[in-house]
Amino acid sequence: MESPGFIHCRNLFRSFGEKAVLRGVNLTVEQGETMVILGGSGTGKSVLLKHMNGLIDPDSGDVFVDGLEISHLGEDELREVRKKVAMVFQGSALFDSLTVAENVAYPLYEHAALSLDGLRDRVEEVLSLVDMEGDGGLYPAEISGGMKKRAALARALALSPRCLLYDEPTTGLDPVMTQRINRLIRDVQRKLGVTSVVVTHDIESAFAVADRLAFLQEGQIRFVGTREETKATSDLALHEFLHGV
Repeated sequence: MESPGFIHCRNLFRSFGEKAVLRGVNLTVEQGETMVILGGSGTGKSVLLKHMNGLIDPDSGDVFVDGLEISHLGEDELREVRKKVAMVFQGSALFDSLTVAENVAYPLYEHAALSLDGLRDRVEEVLSLVDMEGDGGLYPAEISGGMKKRAALARALALSPRCLLYDEPTTGLDPVMTQRINRLIRDVQRKLGVTSVVVTHDIESAFAVADRLAFLQEGQIRFVGTREETKATSDLALHEFLHGV
């Protein structure tokens, strides 16, 4: 069956113990767009995001990536999916014992048949994309929180994915660095044409990067719309969320 969009979640249910987190989620992310998923803390935004590259399996329902249903794939098949759909984790998830360049090179060692020169060139290329030329020799302990976020994005870009999943990309950053990360998300989308899904509770960042926004509440997608449609919403729960009521 052909599914709409690049990512399509259909009637997803997921519980942890007795806590039902996703209760019939339906969401389509179009090729090349940036979709922001909004919702309060603990509403399941990150859980939904991790369904989109198979890090979490649904209890029931389907997830399609580029027309392929991924919910029931084995780990080897999912590795191929994750080359196509990369994730930028909330805490950056860099290896402390590796330099920035070695962190970025890690997926290339694992999945790409490159010569040493080719690997070095690719690392330099993606570090340049995130404005970290010359920083490859530093260790995670030697760089700021914002630089860690950019290094994590460079690592995610190393295998030229078609989609990037961002889990709270601006958490813990000061306003200046938050704006820089927001611009970077938009620049990567514009330059590379990638599809992006961003989970955030930062309203200002959401509107800075989104083409469309989805509002997750009580385990379901309550609203999907453009920035203009979201700002003009008549949905009371979304209006209260946007304005901090």
